[in-house]
Amino acid sequence: MSQIFEQLMPYLEKHMALQTALALFDWDDATLAPKEAGEQTAKVIGILAEEDFLCLTNPEVKKILEKFEAKEGEEKEQAIIRKIKKSLRKTEAIPKEEKRAYAELQSKSQKAWQKAKKENDFSIFAPYLKEIIAYNKKFASYGSTKEQTGYDVLLDNYEETFPVEVLDIFFDKLKKELIPLLQKIQKQPQIEDSFLHQKYEIEKQKEFNRFLAEYIGFNFNRGVMAESEHPFTTSWHNHDVRITTHYYEENLASAIFSTIHESGHAIYEQGIEDQYTQTILGEGASCGIHESQSRFMENMIGRSRAFWVPIYGKLVELFPKQLKEVSLDQFVAAINRVQADEIRTEADELTYCLHIMVRYELEKLMINGEVEVEELPRLWNEKYQEYLGITPENDTVGILQDVHWSMGSMGYFPSYALGNAFAAQIYAKMQKEINVEEELSKGNIKAIREFLHQHVHQYGAFKEAREILKETTKEEFNPDYFIIYLKEKYKKLYGIS
Repeated sequence: MSQIFEQLMPYLEKHMALQTALALFDWDDATLAPKEAGEQTAKVIGILAEEDFLCLTNPEVKKILEKFEAKEGEEKEQAIIRKIKKSLRKTEAIPKEEKRAYAELQSKSQKAWQKAKKENDFSIFAPYLKEIIAYNKKFASYGSTKEQTGYDVLLDNYEETFPVEVLDIFFDKLKKELIPLLQKIQKQPQIEDSFLHQKYEIEKQKEFNRFLAEYIGFNFNRGVMAESEHPFTTSWHNHDVRITTHYYEENLASAIFSTIHESGHAIYEQGIEDQYTQTILGEGASCGIHESQSRFMENMIGRSRAFWVPIYGKLVELFPKQLKEVSLDQFVAAINRVQADEIRTEADELTYCLHIMVRYELEKLMINGEVEVEELPRLWNEKYQEYLGITPENDTVGILQDVHWSMGSMGYFPSYALGNAFAAQIYAKMQKEINVEEELSKGNIKAIREFLHQHVHQYGAFKEAREILKETTKEEFNPDYFIIYLKEKYKKLYGIS
């Protein structure tokens, strides 16, 4: 370790400790915290956020960073310094009192969103969303450069080098290719899936989902699984990674694919090398790369027939009354059924990115000041009708369905769509090296995990998203792999030429 980096270590360790404490409050708030704890807890969160702000913006930190030369130290130290400098530039641009106030707002906003969703009343959340938007517009202006302004600044927080200019082209291509395919499928006889919506005892679902997480590779010696309103994954370090899911008595597939999805995130976090964990590099390379791992596991692996060959019998054993007359092929067809639906997290692979387009386009309008908050429910419903051919029956399953805006995560949603495309590109490369279907049919997911660990997981944020994608697939980002994958899969499933 270089002498200059050694001087930086106490500040980095304090920063990571404060980040861990904030993450722990988020976990507790979503899983176990009492309903009335929000107001007081928000104050504690605000203080911790302010301390973290002061830690990174300490004048001594700046002096140390100024001494650090680009070629000094090992590669890991250089990567940490680069990431800190960028984070510091963004953090320092925000006045500390605004940072603290925003942290408190985020905590209160999530409580308001939960209440609004439960009561199907957007007006409860609207005042908080106005404040969230105002803060994000202000933060975007603080972080503006010659290269980045407005919404691009927010997008860069989650996915570097994918600005509006690139995303517009990406989404236009998906829109052009996927909407006509969806319309063709909607004219075909629909796949029977009513057996997935019988009553499934929650306790038995929990048993199967725990088995499923472990089967995929989630290490329960280094992880915890709980319940929350909105499934998510969080990590303190590679030996403490936590996932949640949500159970519905009359929707068997919901928890199953939430669990597979979150396990994909968790395996990534647990697979980060020890040298990177508990540093600023101890996280995913980007939100899109992280989503590529979860969406890959959820859809390309978890919805494949080969995946279910070794384990479908266990599911039938737990639910014989509901599934004993359902063949493996019927089950696999049902879990891949295309059906335009209001809920993003329940969406099939084909329609999923259309859900993201709605959010992306509304976020652009919000940050550009082209829409009033009160107009959002109407615009949301109009876009759902245009892209998916449906209109949400109420705001709970419409504009209030996602937690992200209440958390202040403006610019996050596009990473989900990019994650799908990254996953398809990585999958195409994997299939050239591994007989994925054969390994899955034998119950061997280890070979797949090892490929992902070798090319993606071990590096954490040491390598950037485009670097990982190019080194793994030997080419730059190419969304055509995703379009080809979807067309081949769903044309075959629905018998479309």
